[in-house]
Amino acid sequence: MLKSLSISNYALIDQLHMQPSPALSMITGETGAGKSIMLGAVGLLLGNRSDTKVLLHADKKCVIEGVFDVGTYGLKEFFDQAELDYEPTCIIRREISPAGKSRSFVNDTPVLLDALKNLGSFLMDVHSQHDTLQLGEGSYQLKLIDAFAQTQEEIIQYKADYKVFLKSQKDFNEMSKRSIELQKEADFNQFQLEELSVLGLKEGEQAELESMQEILENAEEIKLKINEMLNLFQDEQFGISQGMSQVQQGMQSLERFAQVYSSLKERFQVVNIELKDIEETLADEESKVEVDFGRLDEIRDRLSKIYQLQKKHGVTSVEELIVLEKELADKVFQFQNLDETLAKAKSELESSRSKASSSAKALSRKRLASFIDFQRSLESLLAGLGMENSKVVLEHNSTELSINGVDEIELMFSANKGSSPQPLKRVASGGEFSRLLFAIKYLMADKMAMPTLIFDEIDTGISGEVALKMVAMMQEISKKHQVICITHLPQVAGQGDLHYYVYKDNSSEKTVSKIKLLSQEERVLELAKMISGATPSASAIESAKELLRL
Repeated sequence: MLKSLSISNYALIDQLHMQPSPALSMITGETGAGKSIMLGAVGLLLGNRSDTKVLLHADKKCVIEGVFDVGTYGLKEFFDQAELDYEPTCIIRREISPAGKSRSFVNDTPVLLDALKNLGSFLMDVHSQHDTLQLGEGSYQLKLIDAFAQTQEEIIQYKADYKVFLKSQKDFNEMSKRSIELQKEADFNQFQLEELSVLGLKEGEQAELESMQEILENAEEIKLKINEMLNLFQDEQFGISQGMSQVQQGMQSLERFAQVYSSLKERFQVVNIELKDIEETLADEESKVEVDFGRLDEIRDRLSKIYQLQKKHGVTSVEELIVLEKELADKVFQFQNLDETLAKAKSELESSRSKASSSAKALSRKRLASFIDFQRSLESLLAGLGMENSKVVLEHNSTELSINGVDEIELMFSANKGSSPQPLKRVASGGEFSRLLFAIKYLMADKMAMPTLIFDEIDTGISGEVALKMVAMMQEISKKHQVICITHLPQVAGQGDLHYYVYKDNSSEKTVSKIKLLSQEERVLELAKMISGATPSASAIESAKELLRL
């Protein structure tokens, strides 16, 4: 229930505040005074998109705030799932900056627009001209039937099964497409796999082979150079080893004279050990190097094959070829197991289709079972609104599985005796549409558990006794729901618990819209003006008092 609404710097509204009745509130005012602007502001609270054009003063931000009593509507679970602080009194605020940035808050916690829209769907139902257009659409009519038939559980089950079916269908279609590709590529993939597999590639082998090739191609020169160096080390008279031995003896003889010689000896020993190690390593390497033209040919041949495959597949390393080999092996494996994989995917598709069809039929049965009751209830309400000869028929067609199940419906309507029901767009006049839509809202009020209903000139095209019957039904709704009605009819306006008047104020530089809660005397005068014009007659004033039961 909306406890209060505050609007600042929105369109023609500078500052506006109202506290509607928990039951039935009426809003009146001349055309263009700003009543629809108020609804636009309410729409922003419910998650509609906005832009900077809504700002009255371009250098100030727009703030719209609604305080709602949600304590009795079972919304705590929704707040918990949305990670919002739950309080029985919920404050929704929408801000639009001069730069056009929009921010939304629920109990001072910033929220995304989708979250605000979801919350708003639990709090308010706003009738507008858009509803009148929607009423002619099959999808909107189906939602009405679902609300009337209370199919929430069946819809949840069906949507879960339908989601699984869609996934299975997608998987099967992708697998079928993949199978065609695999069949086309099968022989080529097998050839490429064998070409790679026969080499038995190993990670790191290319660098190793290239190093071995370099050594074998230069084996004679390498051995010659190593032997030359070994001769320098091992010459009996002038070799490095002999010279180092003599230096070591000299160091030992000097060691006893001073500490500095002892340090030099230690440093020399380190160098001597390193040189001996180098000599031994050279000798070892010399023994390994062999002039082996057969082995060189083998390495050249293997590297040639590796280079050819790298060029063929557009890669630069053995590691990339190994990855490609694994991918080809996977494709070949998939092809070899294609029939089994496709059969499994098809089986899962048929199983999920069967389950979705079963839950769709259960949903459809519950919908169809409500048709007669819906038609009779609606016809009864329309009779009370002066349409005694109205006829409502729900036509049904079965469809393939879709997001809405297997049902396609169309609401057929006739307002006149002897006329065959036709689609709404063809037969309903403005007044008839208003009464039909109101009857549906009345019928759905309890079914949809909507705390607040706002009717925007739903009484368009009606008058007299019918208007009184419509407002009596509003009063009936207001016993369980908060109702706010924007109207031009005095018969309707006179029946509210509170009466707000919207008007334009031209006293400052800019025209602004304002709203005021009318006192009893002001209400009499306003109703009288609605009856007979700006200067009401005495009889109009008496009629206004009669409407207010004064």
